[in-house]
Amino acid sequence: MSPKFLRIAVVLGLLSAIGPFAIDMYLPALPSIGTDLHAGTAAVQMSLLIFFLSMGFGQIVVGPISDMVGRKLPLYGGLALFMAGGIGSAMAPTIEWLIAFRFLQGLGASAGMAIPRAIVRDLHTGNEAAKLMSLLMLVFSVSPILAPLTGSQIIENFGWRAVFWTVTGAAVLATILLATSLKETRPAEERGGSSFGTALAGYRFLMGDRNFLGLVAIAGFGIASFFVYLSSSSFILIDHYGLSPSVYSVFFSINAVAFIGMSQLTGLLSERFGLKRVVWVAVTGYATTMVVLFAIMVTGVDRLDVMAALLFVGYGFLGLVIPTTSVLAMEEHGEIAGTASALMGTLHFAIGALAMGVAGVFFDGTPLPMVAGITLCAVISFALAKVTLGRSREAVEAPAE
Repeated sequence: MSPKFLRIAVVLGLLSAIGPFAIDMYLPALPSIGTDLHAGTAAVQMSLLIFFLSMGFGQIVVGPISDMVGRKLPLYGGLALFMAGGIGSAMAPTIEWLIAFRFLQGLGASAGMAIPRAIVRDLHTGNEAAKLMSLLMLVFSVSPILAPLTGSQIIENFGWRAVFWTVTGAAVLATILLATSLKETRPAEERGGSSFGTALAGYRFLMGDRNFLGLVAIAGFGIASFFVYLSSSSFILIDHYGLSPSVYSVFFSINAVAFIGMSQLTGLLSERFGLKRVVWVAVTGYATTMVVLFAIMVTGVDRLDVMAALLFVGYGFLGLVIPTTSVLAMEEHGEIAGTASALMGTLHFAIGALAMGVAGVFFDGTPLPMVAGITLCAVISFALAKVTLGRSREAVEAPAE
């Protein structure tokens, strides 16, 4: 791979990671935020849920804007909003103010979620896009490994408010890298005809594209299963299993290692077997693993080591699902890449937020409702893959050129 290819992957990965960094880094602080701000579990979880919602639905607007004015300007605007939300969150006197500023921070993060995928499509298609997407995922996935570990150390030494000052500093770094290391990938001559009217037309077209929606939903329910884990894991592992915030961060990071390691095989496996076959095998393996975990726990087995081992295997399979479905869904929509990426991201986060909300209703402090939610999402993802890819030759097609 050329140095330019790697540089682009690093910059796009860092831009994409800003939002997840603001999630993963403060997960160990959720119980202490509730104590400090005199808020219940549901209110504290709302500060997480509102961030997901604004980060998801903000993409609906920022994606088409990036088609109209280019990719870099909306990224600058998003980073500015993110920094404003981060400063406000750090200074929030009540849980209500924290939720409000997390909403603003999520809006800013939406640009970093939608636009990098569009940039990948601007530059590459097919297996080259899969390679770039997997490298982007490598940098992006550093967040769930380092962020909880870093966050737990910051929280223990400086308190939870310091987490938001830290993520604001990360946004400043991302702004510098955007200015110095990434060129505009949608030049003025390619923006002609792009408007909110064409964006609405693009959304209508995409909402009628069964293949696009199917691929987006496959990944959406895969991501939703991880969101269910995000919203409940700190309470379960810290309060139910008695782990310290630092040990919880290590546990959380182990799953990210599985996700990252497998995602890096995307390019190699897609060249050899084809993107659709990789998706099919991955969702099958993920659903099977999660069903086994649920079956074990529903019999009354409540062991952290069993849950850890099967989640590690399951999230390894999930690491193959996200980059492959993203590339396949964007493949035929290069002219409206920003719009397509925005709708993809919004649907991902809408599905994830819905799953988090439902899981929160059934949360009882034990791992079984969380595992049930993860399993249900994995099974739905498998069923959608069966419908979208079929069991015919399409699902086992030769590698794409």
